[in-house]
Amino acid sequence: MPILFSLTSVPFTGELLALVTVLCWSISVQFFEAASRRIGSAAVNIIRIGAALLLFSLLLMYRGGAAVPTDFGLHAWLYLSLSGIIGFFIGDIFLFKALVEIGPRLAMLIYSLAAPSAAVIGWLVLGEQYQMSQWLGIFITLSGVCLVILEKAPAGKSSRGLQFRKASLKGVVFSILAMLGQAVGYLLSKVGMQTEAGYLEPFASTQIRVIAAFICLCLYFTATGKWTHLRRAFTDHRAVGQTLAGAVVGPFLGVSLSLLILHYLTVGVAATFLSLVPIFILPFARFIHKEQVSPRAIAGAFVAVFGIYLLMV
Repeated sequence: MPILFSLTSVPFTGELLALVTVLCWSISVQFFEAASRRIGSAAVNIIRIGAALLLFSLLLMYRGGAAVPTDFGLHAWLYLSLSGIIGFFIGDIFLFKALVEIGPRLAMLIYSLAAPSAAVIGWLVLGEQYQMSQWLGIFITLSGVCLVILEKAPAGKSSRGLQFRKASLKGVVFSILAMLGQAVGYLLSKVGMQTEAGYLEPFASTQIRVIAAFICLCLYFTATGKWTHLRRAFTDHRAVGQTLAGAVVGPFLGVSLSLLILHYLTVGVAATFLSLVPIFILPFARFIHKEQVSPRAIAGAFVAVFGIYLLMV
């Protein structure tokens, strides 16, 4: 029998888990950003996925004696693998390209559209229903995110590391492909986890996604000849340590929790919560990176929080 998951529901369980998930992702970004500056995003990507795969395997061996969820059916393996390939592998490749091409703010703005995209896909494919207040909450939340991400540094003043870059067609296309990878990957995860008896366990489900992504990354490194670059990356012990720390908080805890919240929330509502990562990053920018957080950024955070309130009522 496949591993099923159950958890006693308390008020706002899904919403609280979603906020914890966003916090995990916001913390992991700090580690990955620091490591990428030292050894490059491609090396960070395969190291973090490989580390997450090892963690999942050890966890499953401790709990059930098998390194992979062999009791999952073909349906789960197929859809969760597709989710890992589209979300972890393809989506992340295009996201990294978009960040280089048009910068993080515009790229993340387009990437945040995964929330309404997931809602529409869930409505069309899964038949999920949304109340008008939830659609309004999705719109308001994304509006708050946009206020923060699209902010430009004032003319004639120090931007303190902030940068405004003109959009290019190639960068916009990369961002749209990354956004669609996130939305479709999340939807496929929910389909793969559903069974007649309930939902499959999220950690084991995430491991299948990670396995598929890791295999694809290995093939990608072989095809592009990046293995030599990876060997050089391992000589930077600080960067590797940062990547491993990020892997624990992000792909291991964060992604597993992101699947766990699908037990309680619809795809669109869950994806909207997860789009709050740019908002949660603001305190890190202010107190760790010593960047100026403007009134507009603070206003955007309040708008996003009000959107979350509409999702919860």
